[in-house]
Amino acid sequence: MVETISGSDAVLKVLEQWGVKNIYGLPGGSFDSTMNAIHNQKKQINYVQVRHEEAGAIAAAATAKLTGKVGVCFGSAGPGAVHLLNGLYDAKSDGVPVVALVAQVPTGSMNMDFFQAMDEEPIFDDVAVWNRTAMTADALPRMTDEAIRQAYMKHGVAVLTIPKDLGWAQINNTYQPNVKSHQTPVYPSPRPEDVEEAVKLIKEAKSPMIYFGIGAKDAADELKEASEKFKMPLVSSFLAKGILPDDYPAYLGSTGRVAPKAGSEAGFSTDLILWVGNNVPFSIFLFNKHAKVIQIDIQSEKLGERRHNDVSMLADSKVALDAILEAGETRQPSAFYQACLADKENWNSWLDSFKDSDQMPVRPEPIFDVLNQTASNKAVFAVDVGNVDINFDRLINMHDDQKWATSGIYATMGFALPASIAAKLEYPDRDVYSLSGDGGFAMLMEEVMTQVKYGLHIVNIIFTNETLGFIEAEQTDDTHQPLSGVDLPDTNWAEVTKGMGAVSYTVHTKEDMQKALKDAENTDKPVVIDVKLTHEMPLTTQHMFLDTSWQDKDKVAEYVKKYQAQDLKPLSYFLKEAENHQLQTN
Repeated sequence: MVETISGSDAVLKVLEQWGVKNIYGLPGGSFDSTMNAIHNQKKQINYVQVRHEEAGAIAAAATAKLTGKVGVCFGSAGPGAVHLLNGLYDAKSDGVPVVALVAQVPTGSMNMDFFQAMDEEPIFDDVAVWNRTAMTADALPRMTDEAIRQAYMKHGVAVLTIPKDLGWAQINNTYQPNVKSHQTPVYPSPRPEDVEEAVKLIKEAKSPMIYFGIGAKDAADELKEASEKFKMPLVSSFLAKGILPDDYPAYLGSTGRVAPKAGSEAGFSTDLILWVGNNVPFSIFLFNKHAKVIQIDIQSEKLGERRHNDVSMLADSKVALDAILEAGETRQPSAFYQACLADKENWNSWLDSFKDSDQMPVRPEPIFDVLNQTASNKAVFAVDVGNVDINFDRLINMHDDQKWATSGIYATMGFALPASIAAKLEYPDRDVYSLSGDGGFAMLMEEVMTQVKYGLHIVNIIFTNETLGFIEAEQTDDTHQPLSGVDLPDTNWAEVTKGMGAVSYTVHTKEDMQKALKDAENTDKPVVIDVKLTHEMPLTTQHMFLDTSWQDKDKVAEYVKKYQAQDLKPLSYFLKEAENHQLQTN
């Protein structure tokens, strides 16, 4: 006689065979049959009760970003399903595999104006790469298997809707998922004529650079080799921070509003960009529009999407870079290359000058200096969106096996707390930090209770500056409008989160931060550190006034005074120095 199993137990069994460790969600009546399966298989899959379904979806997305493996979340019919959308759109936008199990009322009550019943499939059509409702219980394990396969293959969200009665129904326990058939795609090698043309353009360029994204995450060695052989400075997307250590001399950081100065300036002075695995929407604004482009990507639809290409390579980044390296000739350092490295050194020295600042309220540099000294070589950072992105990008020195995640293209506030939960559950032996502004923290702060419930030792740092700082800067610098809707009330987050069961601190100085992080080592509970941060905005690298050779001298003086930037020099200063040095040595 064939053993039987409930439809929902079959779903959980497939997830477990695919290696899923954690499933995030909040129960509802329509999901009872699957909650029963979660109880039955609690030794195989760990259920995490979040306080809001959005947090569960974000945690699933963060799981995929940090591990490369599919993340799983669920929501009950109606409100629970709708609450998932924000986290699912984050997964879609950053192209990571997530499976969402969505409850539905029993089949006999569907399409009958029943309690919490709604036509759920249309809601998920835009966010999902695969979106289906089970019609029979027998189909559930096969559909679960297909959902996972589609999420991996299409780098996105797969949604499986399960009517409540089908989850209870008994089916034969005979299905074997296609786990062993799953393979990493093999991408084509670049065409020889494209390699030849790329090498020719690199040889002819006067100021070439490399611009890479997360598509180059497995090509760190090749990026370094290309930079060193062809004397090309490296600039990344924000999300690609950490692929190279921040202290690698030719890595200038990212570019755009959140970026360090050197990375932002290089793009406007280059005449050739080797564009590797990068599809940032803002890229159209960040580079010399006359520069030639060699683009490498594994998806043909991304070739030339952001700007015109001179050479397009449909290939894996490692393979393409290796081919270019083998065919190309070693270049001598150009004035541009030397100037970019000097520009980075100047920027870092300027940042370092504030590490021990006693300015009140405290600047970010002293706080991040303590964090850099405290975080281990295996630290994991979950980073919210807003000014915290700017400070993280510029001030955290990623190195060794450190990891991090944020909401990139979608940029949903509230990301850090649920992402830190996923990080700690996936990497229980690592030190995990969530970094939030006071605006982002307030959005999903209830997830501190989730950390407390499961005894997760996570250090949550809130940067309280009483404003939606990123939006304030946009209103001030971009649209030049009166500040509107950005002010936030000062809140005693230490007291609030202490009431939730966390160990909490309020920080006003660098010494306070040192003590708080030291004390945090002596508890197994979640820790919350409320840093009362300066209200001053970070230096904007998107609207810089530092070069009196072509910018208004009064605006330069005003900008320098505002940001205490007397020691910063524009890239043109270092270009002139490098050119003079080359003339003298020649």
